[in-house]
Amino acid sequence: MTLQQLQYFLAAIEHGTFSAAADALYLAQPSLSEQIRRLETELGVALFVRAGRRLVLTEAGRALRPEAERTLEAAGRAAAAVADVRELRGGTATFGTFGDAPDWLVGNIAASFRRRHPDVRLRLVGLNSSEIAEEVREGRVEAALIVLPVDDAGLDVRPAMEDELVYVSAEPELTERPVPIERLAERPLIFYDARWGLQDPTRRALFDRAQRAGVRLEPAIEVEEVGAALDLAARGFGDAVISSSISLRRRALPSALGHVSFDPPLHETFAFVTRRGAPLSPATRELVALAERQLADLEARRAAAQ
Repeated sequence: MTLQQLQYFLAAIEHGTFSAAADALYLAQPSLSEQIRRLETELGVALFVRAGRRLVLTEAGRALRPEAERTLEAAGRAAAAVADVRELRGGTATFGTFGDAPDWLVGNIAASFRRRHPDVRLRLVGLNSSEIAEEVREGRVEAALIVLPVDDAGLDVRPAMEDELVYVSAEPELTERPVPIERLAERPLIFYDARWGLQDPTRRALFDRAQRAGVRLEPAIEVEEVGAALDLAARGFGDAVISSSISLRRRALPSALGHVSFDPPLHETFAFVTRRGAPLSPATRELVALAERQLADLEARRAAAQ
């Protein structure tokens, strides 16, 4: 039984003959008749009998009629709901970001999307890059902006931009010139994303460089939020490492802290991840495009400041 057959069945009731129903649907009469015949064969009953030149419903046809109407109405509602999502008139759009993505980035993406699509609910999920990559892999989030490296099994990864990691300290003499990784091994260090430890991409980049230099980094304090790490550093409990263009903004960096590049500079890569082979919904495609524009604007402003 198909929706098309039910549509033809109801059209035959409305117009009284197969030929009139076919004309109304812009079909050849044999095509409509054949589909109703197949419906009757599948159900094992006749749905119409002829009374002169018009069709009359059998008892089975009368029983089927209200069910056919409800089925086509439900199908129409389903199609309309999908159309709302397709045309960004409804539904929920979900996008993931790395956990320390700053308020301004998340806020700009959300504001731009809602201005364009006020009827679509928006859900922006912030987790550690490793965790949000797993959410994408399992299909709970369609796409995300993360920091590399992550486990890319089952994922499509598209690098978006590079950002510099910088050393921050409340001691002015420590931020007067670029700092070698060996310096960090001599200082009390404050790391964020405590729950993820070495699975955190930023921490992995630091520890990889330290390992190649033959030194070992040990955190003095571990916290979850980058803001907490900066607050503790500003109060003199240790030094921290953060992203220069994302987390390091004048309003995010306490006035007691200075910052400086590494020697040589140390970078991390932002990337978009999606589940391999899975098409994106229109809303998620729009969110990715908005995030791309925000990153492009960030790069332009960073270049202009250099």
